[in-house]
Amino acid sequence: HFWGPVANWGLPLAAIADTQKSPEFISGKMTGALSLYSLLFMRFAWQVQPRNYLLLMVHVVNESAQILQGYRYYNYY
Repeated sequence: HFWGPVANWGLPLAAIADTQKSPEFISGKMTGALSLYSLLFMRFAWQVQPRNYLLLMVHVVNESAQILQGYRYYNYY
């Protein structure tokens, strides 16, 4: 129950690193899919007992990064 959320940190870290790249490389469909994925798993992490705060934080950070990427994509196109 520890290594799954730890391994998931690769997603938001990659999204944060991509904020330094040109917005022409952002995939709108993938950004939307990852945003939906994080929303669903934030709910899961909150509903499961005991609450999985590590998984919740991974997806809060990823959701924030995906929203930023979506904003950059929207402004570029």
